[in-house]
Amino acid sequence: MKQSDTYRANAHNCAEMAAAADNEPARNRFMRMETAWLALAEEEDWLDGETSPKTDLPRSMPDPDPEKN
Repeated sequence: MKQSDTYRANAHNCAEMAAAADNEPARNRFMRMETAWLALAEEEDWLDGETSPKTDLPRSMPDPDPEKN
């Protein structure tokens, strides 16, 4: 099993725990953990040469070269 598959399995477990959580703080924590595991899986795929790097900047990040526009 590839490392990224292990990370995705961990994310799936976190999603299941979030669904079963009995309070909002726990649910939010498991959802954040799921997101983190999925991000690690994507990065691992990139490091293994299976995917291209992400080129889109998150909306919250400023344009690196505002004078281009």
